[in-house]
Amino acid sequence: MAQETKYTEDNIRSLDWKEHIRMRPGMYIGKLGDGSSPDDGIYILLKEVLDNSIDEYVMGAGKTIEISIQSDKVTVRDYGRGIPLGKVVDVVSKMNTGGKYDSKAFKKSVGLNGVGTKAVNALSAYFRVESNREGKSASAEFELGELTNQELPEESSRRKGTKVSFIPDTEIFKKYKYRNEYVAKMLKNYVYLNPGLTIVFNGEKYFSENGLKDLLEENTNESDMLYPIIHLRGEDIEVAITHSKTQYSEEYHSFVNGQNTTQGGTHLAAFREALVKTIREFYGKNFDASDIRKSIISAVSIKVMEPVFESQTKTKLGSTDMGGDLPTVRTFINEFVKRRLDNYLHKHSEAAEAIQRKILQAEKERKELSGIRKIARERAKKASLHNKKLRDCRVHFGDLKKDRRLDTTLFITEGDSASGSITKSRDVNTQAVFSLKGKPLNSYGLSKKIVYENEEFNLLQAALNIEESIEDLRYNNIVIATDADVDGMHIRLLLITFFLQFFPEVIKEGHLYILQTPLFRVRNKKETIYCYSDHEKVNAIEKLKPKPEITRFKGLGEISPDEFKFFIGDDIRLDPVMLDKNMSIEELLQFYMGKNTPSRQEFIINNLKVELDKIEDY
Repeated sequence: MAQETKYTEDNIRSLDWKEHIRMRPGMYIGKLGDGSSPDDGIYILLKEVLDNSIDEYVMGAGKTIEISIQSDKVTVRDYGRGIPLGKVVDVVSKMNTGGKYDSKAFKKSVGLNGVGTKAVNALSAYFRVESNREGKSASAEFELGELTNQELPEESSRRKGTKVSFIPDTEIFKKYKYRNEYVAKMLKNYVYLNPGLTIVFNGEKYFSENGLKDLLEENTNESDMLYPIIHLRGEDIEVAITHSKTQYSEEYHSFVNGQNTTQGGTHLAAFREALVKTIREFYGKNFDASDIRKSIISAVSIKVMEPVFESQTKTKLGSTDMGGDLPTVRTFINEFVKRRLDNYLHKHSEAAEAIQRKILQAEKERKELSGIRKIARERAKKASLHNKKLRDCRVHFGDLKKDRRLDTTLFITEGDSASGSITKSRDVNTQAVFSLKGKPLNSYGLSKKIVYENEEFNLLQAALNIEESIEDLRYNNIVIATDADVDGMHIRLLLITFFLQFFPEVIKEGHLYILQTPLFRVRNKKETIYCYSDHEKVNAIEKLKPKPEITRFKGLGEISPDEFKFFIGDDIRLDPVMLDKNMSIEELLQFYMGKNTPSRQEFIINNLKVELDKIEDY
């Protein structure tokens, strides 16, 4: 018989605020990560501090926010009202303390729980807050949440406002690095949602005059828009809509009180419903909802009194009410879209006609594909759940409709040996593996029909659950894991082409990555070093003198499961796949994946010369 576990007073433990945050950081900032993903913890730390400065601007205090990221130190300076000087320590170190519990001071704030800056403080090796107000200044410094220095209010000539600096703790965020591209995207969203606000990041200014219209223009090449952006503004709501000429699936950017709700919520569901209802009534036809929304690119932003989010990271709205005397979120959005979009379409016949043509085209394509889709779905359902094509993770094993979590990852591998190594090494709770059979088809220029007819594409689409909308994406991170040779690079390119051709929003919203695996293992009897480049190999050889054993990994299948766990665990190296906003997807695919062109030949020759010169210099 098993020995009974004792449960006494000694088992009861009380944690103070910082201990609890440090022990359970995921409750406060979502996943940790190393900065390779836009929702990694280091960006949430920045966002939590920045949200307070944004709220100051919303309340009419301070039109400029300055942000600096130098190496590992982050500084945010606003010119708002400043924290009341007697509460500078409390607001960053006492849970459930803040000015946002007073709805008169912050009517439609992002953060209402008094947690944000406390989490930043507790998870930072160094944290400093300074408040300037009423001709005086006060500050406090912390290490791992512990107060180390406090300067009481004294006369000061500094401009009013708050300045926060912090350095994330490397014990929590190991080998992290801020990527300016992700920070810039976050800041652009803030200025789109707050026209008139200027954010200066490392000397570069971000400003918007046209709100969500600017957002869609930034994220969509003008040549791909079916008609000019429909931009509708009202009190507590703003909407921007267009359709893509080439994109197949739906793309949404949704916000609540300035927070980018990447997983949607009640407001996005209401917007999609209102759009369908309005279009049906305008044309007097009961169009299928999927035909109306196919290829749509849109953004919706609302402001809600005391919003309820489904997590501390605020990626999905759970509120059903607008707050105060206002109607429900669903009713509010339905009434706005019905009135304003209907009016717009009556006044702009060209846009109305373009939308109708797009819907009829989508309807025709859907009917042509209906038989193929039904067979493909049944085949995908059976294959996904019962064979070795997809080794799912436990958080949603067998459930293709379960909401994705920020820590879920799907590795797309080539061949059985590589998928076998990753499968044995992975975290079975959150990491899944999809095994490719041979090289994927070059899908450039092909229609969506090929996704259902091609077994690999059909099963991959089903595993990701992205047929209708990226909102249903099952895994937050999609990682291409191929060998670091010519064939592996080719497979990688073909997979990226697949996503660009049929599901570009997967890349636009930062879900696609390339797994970096070591090329060499350098070791002696005491130490092993894995090297990702020739330069790292040379350094490792010098470090492990004399004459260490050197192994060159030719493929992922050669890396044992015991070793692989180091490369897909805490020390995983991911390179995000990003789009150049200056080149349209069609131009990109035509250049790299179209029929051979002189310009591509010239590009290859010129870049080959550059690489050869580097090798000679090395």
